[in-house]
Amino acid sequence: MERILSWNVNGLRACDRKGFRRFLDRSGASIVGVQEVRASAEQLPRRLTAPKGWHAEIVTAKRPGYSGVGLYSRRKPDAVETALGTRSFDEEGRVQLARFGRLVVANVYFPNGNGKDRDNSRVPYKLRFYRTLFERLERMRRGGFRVLVMGDFNTAHCEIDLARPRDNQKTSGFLPIEREEFDRWLAAGWIDCFRRAQPEPGHYSWWSQRGDCRQRNVGWRLDYVLASPAAQRYVRDAFILRRIQGSDHCPVGVDVDPAIFGS
Repeated sequence: MERILSWNVNGLRACDRKGFRRFLDRSGASIVGVQEVRASAEQLPRRLTAPKGWHAEIVTAKRPGYSGVGLYSRRKPDAVETALGTRSFDEEGRVQLARFGRLVVANVYFPNGNGKDRDNSRVPYKLRFYRTLFERLERMRRGGFRVLVMGDFNTAHCEIDLARPRDNQKTSGFLPIEREEFDRWLAAGWIDCFRRAQPEPGHYSWWSQRGDCRQRNVGWRLDYVLASPAAQRYVRDAFILRRIQGSDHCPVGVDVDPAIFGS
């Protein structure tokens, strides 16, 4: 079995001080995608840019200390794309499309819809990003690839995906227009791997750092692995690793049949 993990680390250097490097080696994973790296490769220690036994790729945002994604894999990808062809998206360092044989792993840090004053002013940008990425991934599907999309989607899809849905009807991350965009992906055939495996409530991947939200499990499920139908056939389990500390998010992932990589 092959394990594929995703984790918004909320600053890779800060997460490393809390044990990220140890987690990486003990994870049992063959591919680990991280989001919100918030550092360039030059700012990171060698143990994070060239860890023994791993191939590492770091994508940096133009704005210092912002966004960024990273991919660690036990085998070197056949190819990695990091641009969607739109400057406003590509400057924020949000995407890695890594190909391993017939499998494409999209490691993505989706935008938050909040503006500087938490005014939802970035929601249109967020939705354009969703739609641009959707079209890119649909082309990959049509090209015969098995696609897994993982990362911080910055959207709780349904009421079951956050502890307090009534209190957040006007909060970015649970706006009807954002949830409708998520609906569009599922209507096109994408599968929410965790929800397919676990239909029960109370499972979240992000908790506010204010108060004791994590201890009380007052959270949101913002981190997902979506599978194309061709990839879903190889998914054997999906999970949230709630007990893993080091960030305000926790890792999520899937276990897949190794045949997902082959012909």
